[in-house]
Amino acid sequence: MIPIRGEVSLMSAPPLKKPTVTEREARQVAEAAREQEWRKPSFAKELFLGRFRLDLIHPHPLPTDEAVRRGEQFLTKLRDFCETKVDGALIEREARIPDGVINGLKELGAFGMKIDPKYGGLGLTQVYYNKALALAGSASPAIGVLLSAHQSIGVPQPLKLFGTPEQKQKFLPRCARTDISAFLLTEPDVGSDPARLATSAVPDGDDYVLDGVKLWTTNGVVADLLVVMARVPKSEGHRGGITAFVVETDSPGITVENRNAFMGLRGIENGVTRFHQVRVPAANRIGPEGAGLKIALTTLNTGRLSLPASCVAAGKWCLKIAREWSAAREQWGKPVAHHEAVGQKISFIAATTFALEAVLDLSSQMADEDRNDIRIEGALAKLFASEMGWRIADELVQIRGGRGFETADSLRARGERAVPAEQVLRDLRINRIFEGSTEIMHLLIAREAVDAHLSVAGDLIDPEKSLSEKAKAGAGAGVFYAKWLPKLVTGTGQLPRAYGDFHPPGHPDLSTHLRYVERNARKLARSTFYAMSRWQGRMETKQGFLGRIVDIGAELFAMSAAVVRAELLRTTEAHGREAYQLADTFCRQSRIRVEELFARLWTNTDTVDRKVVKGVLAGAYEWLERGVIDPSGEGPWIADATPGPSEKENVHRPVR
Repeated sequence: MIPIRGEVSLMSAPPLKKPTVTEREARQVAEAAREQEWRKPSFAKELFLGRFRLDLIHPHPLPTDEAVRRGEQFLTKLRDFCETKVDGALIEREARIPDGVINGLKELGAFGMKIDPKYGGLGLTQVYYNKALALAGSASPAIGVLLSAHQSIGVPQPLKLFGTPEQKQKFLPRCARTDISAFLLTEPDVGSDPARLATSAVPDGDDYVLDGVKLWTTNGVVADLLVVMARVPKSEGHRGGITAFVVETDSPGITVENRNAFMGLRGIENGVTRFHQVRVPAANRIGPEGAGLKIALTTLNTGRLSLPASCVAAGKWCLKIAREWSAAREQWGKPVAHHEAVGQKISFIAATTFALEAVLDLSSQMADEDRNDIRIEGALAKLFASEMGWRIADELVQIRGGRGFETADSLRARGERAVPAEQVLRDLRINRIFEGSTEIMHLLIAREAVDAHLSVAGDLIDPEKSLSEKAKAGAGAGVFYAKWLPKLVTGTGQLPRAYGDFHPPGHPDLSTHLRYVERNARKLARSTFYAMSRWQGRMETKQGFLGRIVDIGAELFAMSAAVVRAELLRTTEAHGREAYQLADTFCRQSRIRVEELFARLWTNTDTVDRKVVKGVLAGAYEWLERGVIDPSGEGPWIADATPGPSEKENVHRPVR
């Protein structure tokens, strides 16, 4: 039993040991944190099951007139502020956002964009919140991160979803206007495996006492409020488990021990935060004990959409620079844009940027309407945008040649336009890691995509289930697959004139791409079923296969979004024909990637790769490493995070 105040001094309580967990136990923790039920339809979930539910996304959902009015009004103010008050080059050089800029954003209401007006916020929709992040992030990516870390995963979002009325009244007005928040989950030895979370929250009377170290705390250096994930020990009256808390950063025992520096996003306030005997009122606990991971994952369902917003902004800027530079730069008697090798890159940038915005706007509007479950859509948007955004920036650097590798300051110093192409490449690289790396997103989405299969056949492949349980599961699975599998043989995509509304006169034919999506959604589902039949319980170890399955689903989702957006623009904007052209080009490019991914499902190097990895780890190829000098410094691979008082200077600096 954990000592409580009045019985034994808390200081005499033994420290909570870092959990030692098996792979299976870690998976069980992650599984318990999932939302177990599907209460609303999901376009992407249906897609992975081989059902192309176009009716869930078309006609394209639209914001209300009032939402547009308020959103556009704020965007006008934000644009003026960014154009007149933000010096992105200065932030990059000094690796810090000036306090005056942060305070100006506070006065503008930018820290309360998603907070309800009754708490002092602007109450913008997810669509306009993302547009604002894209705009601010184009002025300085560090500002985009500052605002999104505060609102997408910081205190406002989990309180909006899970907070009590008293917590909302206490904290949301502060978050809307004066206080900066941060989200603290990662630890020096804990990343995407929260089962090993070591930070403890020991109950003591009406408080919890926090001890531990958190790493990569974006906004943590300047934050006033923190969302902290900590492990509560199980004891009498306490169910225990990973739990979320709102913590005041001026509480005794909190030390920001380091402001971290990175290859990109040089202006972000990211640090290492130590908690030593930090008292947090039980009233500051978000949700019940043990609900922390579920709260974090649910928050990220929409929170992840902030990263695609930054990728869309980067794509738009890259397209602008590619267009202007490729028209001005001549090679062999004509602008480089007219050389096919460069022109293909420009086409990729333009078409993919169109698709990225289509995916972002569709997912965001679906989140605003709350008619659909978008946990897979949001994850796919993050995955697809972070990968494609990086490729767009890389192609721009290639188009710019040596100037793409040169810094903006160097270009300026020698009299040329200061184009920060290399900075955008560096800044975007983290998106493939932030809020779930590409590899983790593959596994997360794959788990959701096969949820229907596991719900009926999970016991059949579970090695811990009894023969009677397996027999029962087999009977249930037989009924499910007897109805489901025949539907994967034929479908609307085989009808030559299906989706004819997407082939208006004088426009490219987009109906053919929707038919392609429908056919290949069924093929994707058949491939998944075959893999489950072949590997059964070992399916979860086939990460290469699962990653390709998810990437195919992402491409099909992006194609669907691009086509639906093109049709929306055709009926509402003056440039509908151009939108159709971009959608057609993107779909043609995407189809090539899909065909390659399908081929690699069964023809790949996964088996030999595993053999090489075993050899590398065993030292069999150590001879290959000879002949170089390792410039790495001395020190442990992972910093010591033993709980205890800090021995470092507190570099926390609240912005006032």
